[in-house]
Amino acid sequence: MATDIATKELHKPIDVAEYLFRRLHEVGVRSVHGVPGDYNLVALDYLPKCGLSWVGNCNELNAGYAADGYARINGISAMVTTFGVGELSALNAIAGSFSEFVPVVHIVGQPNTKSQKDGMLLHHTLGNGDFNVFARMSGGISCAMGRLNETHEVATQIDNAIRECWLRSRPVYISLPTDMVVKKIEGQRLETPLDLSLPPNDPEKEDYVVDVVLKYLHGAKNPVIVVDACAIRHRVLDEVHDLMEASGLPTFVAPMGKGAVNETHKNYGGVYAGTGSNPGVREQVESSDLILSIGAIKSDFNTTGFTYHIGQLNTIDFHSNYVRVRYSEYPDINMKGVLRKVIQKMGKINAQPVKPLSNALPDTEKGSSDQTITHAWLWPSVGQWLKENDIIITETGTANFGIWDTRFPKGATAISQVLWGSIGYSVGACQGAALAAKELGNRRTVLFVGDGSLQLTVQELSTMIRNKLNPIVFVICNDGYTIERFIHGWDAGYNDIQPWDVKSLPVVFGAKDQYKGYRVKTRDELTKLFADKEFNSVPYLQLVELHMPRDDAPSALKMTAESAAARNKKK
Repeated sequence: MATDIATKELHKPIDVAEYLFRRLHEVGVRSVHGVPGDYNLVALDYLPKCGLSWVGNCNELNAGYAADGYARINGISAMVTTFGVGELSALNAIAGSFSEFVPVVHIVGQPNTKSQKDGMLLHHTLGNGDFNVFARMSGGISCAMGRLNETHEVATQIDNAIRECWLRSRPVYISLPTDMVVKKIEGQRLETPLDLSLPPNDPEKEDYVVDVVLKYLHGAKNPVIVVDACAIRHRVLDEVHDLMEASGLPTFVAPMGKGAVNETHKNYGGVYAGTGSNPGVREQVESSDLILSIGAIKSDFNTTGFTYHIGQLNTIDFHSNYVRVRYSEYPDINMKGVLRKVIQKMGKINAQPVKPLSNALPDTEKGSSDQTITHAWLWPSVGQWLKENDIIITETGTANFGIWDTRFPKGATAISQVLWGSIGYSVGACQGAALAAKELGNRRTVLFVGDGSLQLTVQELSTMIRNKLNPIVFVICNDGYTIERFIHGWDAGYNDIQPWDVKSLPVVFGAKDQYKGYRVKTRDELTKLFADKEFNSVPYLQLVELHMPRDDAPSALKMTAESAAARNKKK
C-alpha cells in the first residue's frame, strides 16, 4: 500500500528502466551493446520505447570493445551485461576504456534487492552471500557508481553517473536489480536536460595562468604544439584547431593523438614519438625552446619506449584538471578555458615554418620492382587511398605503429588502443565505430588488424553482418604475433597461430550476397583494389587478406619492442 501512495504522489510516474534509457537517449546514445542474461532481460524490453536499438554482441568482452569504439565516434556509449558472469567478462574492455579516457555507461542487471538482502544462494554468485563483490571489482575502473537500490535516490544516481561519465570521459557503473526495473519514480525530471557543461574555471586563477603561458609563449623563439589523446577525449579539438590557425605554429601529434588535427593543414608536421618520429619531426620538436603539450599521455608505446627528449623546463602541459608551466603546476583548472583565452589574447608570436608532410613513398621504395607488400610501402600507399572523414582503426601491433607513416586526409578519425593495448580490441571497436558512423551519416570505416589479433575477437564479424554494417577489414596475414616476436621468442611456438582461411570467415558467420572477400599478395593487386570504385563505395562488409612477410615490421615497432624487451629483463 505504501508503494501505491508513493506512486500517487508522483506528477509523472515513470519506470526506473525507462528513465535510465531516456537519459541515455538524451545524451546521444542510439544503440546499446551487450549480451542478454536473466537478470537484465526485463530491462531490455524498455529499449525500443526509448528510441534505442539493441546490438546483441557475441560475448561481453567484445561488447565492451564495441562500446568503446562506439563512444569514440559518438561521444558516449552504453552497454548492458548480467550479474557476475556477464559483467566480469566485460571488465578487461572497461579497464581499457578507463585507461584511455573513453566514456562508457556499464549497466549491470542484478538479482532483486530482497534476494540480495537475504543473501540467497543464487546462480552467478560466489555462493557466499556477497552480492557486492563484483561491484567492488568495477569500482577501481569506474569514475562513478550508481547503485539503484532505493527509489528515492535512483534518478539522482542515474543523472550523476551519466554526467560524470561525460565530463570525466571515463566509464561509470550502474547496477539495476530486477525488482527496481519496474519501480516508479518521478519522470518530470526528464523535462530538465542534464547539465553536461564543464564547471567554469575560477576567473582570477584562469587569467593568471593565461598570463603566465603568454609570457613564455611571447618570449619563445621557436615554439611548437604537440597534441595527444586527452585533447580528443576532453573535447578541446576546437580550441586546438583555433590555436593552430591563429598561432601558425608547427603542430605535431603523438601516436595516440592521431586524427586530432587536420593533417592537410599547412602547419601540420607529423607524428612525434621520440626516436620513432616521422622524418625530421624529432629534430624540430626537440630543438624547440617551448613546447605547448596538449593532453599528453607519455606511455611507453606512445613514446617509442620512453624516448622523448624534451625537458620540462621547455614545456607547458595542458590537461583536463591542471596546467603545468615548466615546473609550476596549477591544479583544479581545465585546459579548455585556458586555451580559449590564450587564443584570444595571443597577438603576434614567433612561428617557424614546418616541413610539408605527404604520403610519398620513401626513397627505398620508389621505382622498386619488388612486388612484396612491405610496411614501408604499405602505409604511405594507404594514405594516398584514404578519403576525407574516414574512420581508421588499427590493432595493437604492426598496424598501430605503421599508421604513424600515413598522413590522414581532412576529417579523418583514428581509433587505436596504444596505452591499454589489449590484443583483439580493434575488431570489437570496429563494430561499434561502424555502427556509430552509420547512425551519424555513414562515414567509411576501415580496420587494419593482424591475423593473430583477429583470432581473439573474430565473432564480431557476425555482429557486423547482423547489423548490416559495411566496414572494410584488412587482415594483415604475417603468420602470428609479430609484435611479440620482436619483443621475445622469434621462433617460439607460443607466438605461432593456426592459419585460417580468413577470406571465407564471414561466410561461416552467415554472410551471403552482401559480402565480398579478397586475397591480396602483391603490390599491383592492392593498387588495383584501391582503385576499384565498387570496393571504395563500401556497399557491404568487405574483408581483405593482406599477405605480408613474417619478419617485416614498421621501424617504430622494432624500436619500441627492443625497449620493452630490455625493461622486461631488468632485475
